[in-house]
Amino acid sequence: MTQLILYNLFNGLIIGAFYALMALGLSLILNLSGVINFAHGGFLAIGGYLAYTLMPHIGFWGALALAPVLTAALGLMVERILIRRLYGRDPLYSLLLTFGLAFMFEDGTRYLWGPATVPFAIPDWLSTPLSSDFFFLTGYRMFMVVLAFVAVLALFLLLNRTRLGIRIRAGTLDLETVSVLGVNVRILRNLNFGLGIYLAGLAGVLAAGMLGLQPTIGSALIMPSFVAIIIGGLGSLPGTLMGGLLIGAASGVVTVFFPSASEAVIYVMMGLVLLVRPRGLLGEEGRF
Repeated sequence: MTQLILYNLFNGLIIGAFYALMALGLSLILNLSGVINFAHGGFLAIGGYLAYTLMPHIGFWGALALAPVLTAALGLMVERILIRRLYGRDPLYSLLLTFGLAFMFEDGTRYLWGPATVPFAIPDWLSTPLSSDFFFLTGYRMFMVVLAFVAVLALFLLLNRTRLGIRIRAGTLDLETVSVLGVNVRILRNLNFGLGIYLAGLAGVLAAGMLGLQPTIGSALIMPSFVAIIIGGLGSLPGTLMGGLLIGAASGVVTVFFPSASEAVIYVMMGLVLLVRPRGLLGEEGRF
């Protein structure tokens, strides 16, 4: 029983890391641009499929490095061509646009790569269990956890130690003042959107190696990512990270005792947090 609980807890933390990567990208875009990006799951799927396509030519490690970058480049183009036109308008317009893009991405991946799940090969040495007692601790699972935390650490360093990051943080507080100080807000929003999409692409490559690739992989992860933002608190990146890990771990543990409630517990947690602390665990009152 203990081993089963540990297995599901660890598995939940891994899924929570995916939620956190997704939610951090969503939160970056929402905080600066006010766009609720429902197409984020579609970008995740594209990142995984791009890696699947690149792997026969440049191998797993090359695909892991290049696919998120290409996904971010696609995000930069989408922001510049479509989403940029909706800034300053009713947020409903951008919500409807990204909602439509989500369906377009899902149908596009289904058309290009087929509706069936495709295998995503990882190096054999990464799929080997690290311990005979804890068979679920494979090299790939540990690698995913480490890489997710490295990516999150790199994001926080970028936001706190670089000029671009400081401008993004300032823009989330007062974009008009940042513009008056001479910062090109269009470029800032564009780069911020691309950074958020990069995290989605990275999560897509990592998720593909564990869950396999199918056109609906992004839609299965997008709603829990929004829940992670709400639980952690709008406007708080540390809270978003905490929210993703919490709902992943809770879902994993509940699976042991009540498998049918593994998804419902996520929304129950969200409801309880909203009742007790409407702004989220680390959110700032009046932030939005």
